[in-house]
Amino acid sequence: MLIFEQALSERPPAPRAKKSPASELKKPFISEPEQRGITRLCIQAAQLIMQHGAESALVDSITERLGLALGLDSVDLGITANSLALTTVSNDHCITTIRRVVDKGINMHVVTEVQRIMLRVEKGDLDAHQTRELLQAVKPLRYPKWQVSIMVGLSCACFAYFMGADLASCALTSVASCVAMSVRQFLAQHHFNPLVNFAITAFVATSIACLGVNSPLFQKPELAMAASVLLLIPGFPLINGLSDMVKGHVNTGLAAGPLPCFSSCRAASASCSRSFFGG
Repeated sequence: MLIFEQALSERPPAPRAKKSPASELKKPFISEPEQRGITRLCIQAAQLIMQHGAESALVDSITERLGLALGLDSVDLGITANSLALTTVSNDHCITTIRRVVDKGINMHVVTEVQRIMLRVEKGDLDAHQTRELLQAVKPLRYPKWQVSIMVGLSCACFAYFMGADLASCALTSVASCVAMSVRQFLAQHHFNPLVNFAITAFVATSIACLGVNSPLFQKPELAMAASVLLLIPGFPLINGLSDMVKGHVNTGLAAGPLPCFSSCRAASASCSRSFFGG
C-alpha cells in the first residue's frame, strides 16, 4: 500500500491543455469616447428599426450583435412601446443612453438595410465610422400613394371574388377600398388619431359599398361591404404583438396589441354588417 501511494505521489502532473489561438486573441482597447460613439451607433440602429415595424426580439438581437462586433464587452437593451434604454460595457466602464421611439410606419426596407449593415460589421468589412455613415444613409422606401390605393382596391376586390361576389360587386369593392385607402392616407399625413382614422375610413368604405344595395346591377352587394373594409386589418402589427408576447417581451406586446386588436374587431364588425342585408 505504501509503495502504491508513493507511486501516485511521484506521478508527474498531467500536461495542461493548450489554449487555442482564438482564445488567446484579445479585443482591442476601446477608449471612453470610442465606447460612447459605438453606444450611439447601437441605439441609433435599434431606434431606426423599431420605428419602422421590427419586432422586439429582432431589435434586441441586431443591437447586441452590432455592439459586440464593434468590440464592446456586453450590450443590454431595454425595450418598451415608446422608448429604448441601452447599456454597454467595455473595460469595466458602463454607459447608458435612452432614446424615444416614434412610430413612422412599417417599412421593411429600413429593417433589411440595417440588418445587412450589421452582418457586414460582423464580417469585419466595416468599422465604426463607416457604419455610422451607412446608418445615416438609410432612407425608407415608399411607393406612390396612388399606386398603394390602387393595389389595395384590387386586393380587396380579389377577396370579394373569393367570397363569391359577382364581377360588378368586385368592381364596387375595388372602388370603395381605393377611395377609403386614399382617405386613410390623407388622414395619416395630417396626423389624425389612429382610432379616428380607422372610424372615418370604415365609414367611407361601407358608405360607397352601400350604393349597390338598391341597385339591380349588383347581385351580392353585401359581399362588397364585407370585403371593402379588409384594408383596416393591421396584420403586421398584430403579428408583431403576438410574437413579442411569445418570445418574452410581454410588456411590449401588451402595449402594442390593443390597437391592432381593436381595428381588427372593427373591421370584423363592419364585415358582419352583410348579415343585415341577407345573402
